[in-house]
Amino acid sequence: MYQLSDYDYDLLEELIAQTPAQERTRSRLLGIHRQKNTLSHQHFSDIEGLLRPNDLLVVNNTRVIPARLMGKKETGGQVEILIIDYAQGLVHLEKIGVFQCECLIRASRRPRPGARLFMDGQILARVVGHKDRISIVAFDGGDAFLGQLKAAGQIPLPPYIKRSGDTDLAQRDKQDYQTVYAQKDGAVAAPTAGLHFTDPLIERLAAKGVKMVDITLHVGYGTFVPVQVDDIRDHQIHSESFTVSPGAAEKINQAKKDKHRVIAVGTTSVRTLEYIADDQGFVTAGSGLCDLFIYPGYKFKCVDAMFTNFHLPKSTLLMLISAFYSREKILDAYRTAVAEKYRFFSYGDAMFIQ
Repeated sequence: MYQLSDYDYDLLEELIAQTPAQERTRSRLLGIHRQKNTLSHQHFSDIEGLLRPNDLLVVNNTRVIPARLMGKKETGGQVEILIIDYAQGLVHLEKIGVFQCECLIRASRRPRPGARLFMDGQILARVVGHKDRISIVAFDGGDAFLGQLKAAGQIPLPPYIKRSGDTDLAQRDKQDYQTVYAQKDGAVAAPTAGLHFTDPLIERLAAKGVKMVDITLHVGYGTFVPVQVDDIRDHQIHSESFTVSPGAAEKINQAKKDKHRVIAVGTTSVRTLEYIADDQGFVTAGSGLCDLFIYPGYKFKCVDAMFTNFHLPKSTLLMLISAFYSREKILDAYRTAVAEKYRFFSYGDAMFIQ
């Protein structure tokens, strides 16, 4: 269960969702009941019947930033910048008045340190240096840069979603690729399990007595970085910035004391909760960097159930849900989902594992 090949499965390309369901709650839902060892086929709106009064939903309120910038080098060649550490940039902006952070640069030839880049929206960038594939880039404009980025930047969709210059779809992505409860800017990828929720559904759940609490984990570019070692235990997972407020921690701990279910919406919420939980499942408020890699053998302390989307073959997220249930049974469930033509990945359908 520690070999990378243990987490592979066959998927037809046509099942990779390129757009979300027309109505968020009409996406399909594959239910897994671990104790009963059963599968069910429903729609996301059916969670009203699956959730119980006093269940606590823990959602990730990060907001995807328009982190992709297009422009030109001084030589006139095309260049693309992807901001991958927005939080780092904000820290630099506060300290020295310059937004400077780690980025990925795509160009025919990587620009040298000191090179100026002329990006859309009259944004001027300067290459500070390089660390392997990552570049350090400083953006002129001080505080005004944040507004320029919001106006000129593009939403950084995962590489398996193809747009081919379709400006209408790209414009819709600015709304479609955000959860309805997104508040805190900083992610370069959406916490996609949350994309199925709507405000009316949340209101109906609240009327039933289901509770909800926000935490923040800014999903980083590392979520798309493939595992490149044969033994997954040798993989170094990416770190992501998180914040859990005292109020949120209090609600989570009260649910644990009252023996109510703590249900994570998405693997980002799972990783954050498990990272800050003690052996009894109680959490401590705070901020920091989460680098918890969950794979089979891990003993869950806080999370009792989870919503999640379908994940890429050989991905750390597939390993995480395999740890929550069983690698063999998760892969069996995935094979069923393929046979039933569920839609996969970020804009695809969901699972509820309880």
